[in-house]
Amino acid sequence: MADAPGERAIAGITASDGLVAGPLVADRPAPAADRVAGTARREGEVLRGALERAAGELADLAGRGDALAAEILEFQVALIEDDDLVGPILSAVAAGEPADAAWRFALDREIAEYQAGGDEYMAARASDLADLRDRVLRAIHGGDADGPAAGGAGGILVADDLSPSRFLELDWRRLVGVALRTGSRNGHAAILARARGVPMVVGLGGAAVLPDGAPAILDAEAGRLVLYPGVEAEARLRDGRTRRAALALEADGVLERPAVTADGEPVAVLVNVDDPGLLDTLPVARCDGVGLTRTEFLFEGGALPDEERQLAAYRRILAWAGGRPVTIRTLDAGGDKPIRGVTDDGESNPFLGVRGVRLSFTRPALFRAQLRALARAAAHGPLKVMVPMVTVPSEVERVRALLAEVIAGLSADGVAHAVPELGMMVEVPAAALTAGDFDVDFYSIGSNDLVQYATACARDNPALIALSDPANPAVLELIGRTVEAARRRGVEVSLCGDMASEPTMVPLLLERGLRTLSVAPAQIGRVKLAIAAWRRGAAA
Repeated sequence: MADAPGERAIAGITASDGLVAGPLVADRPAPAADRVAGTARREGEVLRGALERAAGELADLAGRGDALAAEILEFQVALIEDDDLVGPILSAVAAGEPADAAWRFALDREIAEYQAGGDEYMAARASDLADLRDRVLRAIHGGDADGPAAGGAGGILVADDLSPSRFLELDWRRLVGVALRTGSRNGHAAILARARGVPMVVGLGGAAVLPDGAPAILDAEAGRLVLYPGVEAEARLRDGRTRRAALALEADGVLERPAVTADGEPVAVLVNVDDPGLLDTLPVARCDGVGLTRTEFLFEGGALPDEERQLAAYRRILAWAGGRPVTIRTLDAGGDKPIRGVTDDGESNPFLGVRGVRLSFTRPALFRAQLRALARAAAHGPLKVMVPMVTVPSEVERVRALLAEVIAGLSADGVAHAVPELGMMVEVPAAALTAGDFDVDFYSIGSNDLVQYATACARDNPALIALSDPANPAVLELIGRTVEAARRRGVEVSLCGDMASEPTMVPLLLERGLRTLSVAPAQIGRVKLAIAAWRRGAAA
């Protein structure tokens, strides 16, 4: 009998925290290339049918998920409906090219351009294109739409990368974690994994040999995958699980208690809301209000919500909050959040393009409708309006003037309303450095983009993970300056990006004077524990 392989640890990067064990399960292979083509007319019908099926699958996945999932899948849906992409492929098929060959050739060329264009955002979206390519090819070949990865229950999925739609297809009752050779801790699959509590390690290396069926431990605390674990590794797994269970129990015990530091300083812990549906399962007593409502959920499927639909959504959140403050961000489209019918395609660098408030100014009717709905909702509770991607004070002045016009119109029409507080997201370094110059009622630091712009690292580029560090002294300096500006002006300042939801980051934020954090609902308990352990003057 051959000797069993020895233990081998492969270093990666934690994308979603956790500690699990199980056999490795290889994800499904790409669709086969062999197929007998029909007539040009028949091939055109096959391709159109495959595109329709792919669109239906994506719509089904979006419907089964939440607003976050729908928003992420919007990119692929928009591609299927893009005549500039699909039109030439249909023309090639009409000229005699087999449907699968024409589709594969065109998508491979697009993927190569995304990867080689020198733009980090476009390169990161190449995996979405590859997923769409394979989805349509499976439909052309008549393969299963969304069969789960092979293998028994309790396995660790292994893949080169994982697209968001593929993540949503998989049955996470049968799989316990994800190990990716490439991937990104800031990519869409990682965001979905964190939202659903699926442990994930990325960046294991393209040359990593990960045998299907091999026993393994996925240590998504230390960011590594241990193959053929030995006795000591198994013991560490048991100890880690015991420790995590105790931590989870401790976190559950503080969920509905006020957050207070070891010195007795109160800290407000608010929640981020991606989808109002999550409020149905979240007791309001666990938080001090809503620090960020992402209104992009209203634009699922490219629908442009009217004023009444927006009003109903905002009132629902206010009713749940029961008198606690609710901060609602105006539409933050663009960058990695395209919305059909709102954003423009073809920007050379979307992260540095027309996004956030810049985009809202180009869609005045849409912006006015949102401001009207927000002012009307403010009559039903303490609503605060937050403007994203602000760079210079004149942008705030322009929004304030638009809000005043909207309120004057509501008054003239005899429509119930109130004047909400108007604040800004601080996510552009220029705004952080000059925060005191902005006439706002509050600041909310968006750490995700602040880190991205301060370090010049696209947040979804796996090659830049080490540089895209929220603890970079420059990032902390920008946060500290914003907090000091708020103190001098006598207004509130909070932080609503991923840093607030990461317990290891909490001491750094408290050290810089933050006393209001807005976090992911699943992290409330652990963040409160981190707050309770912090003492002023202690090393952060």
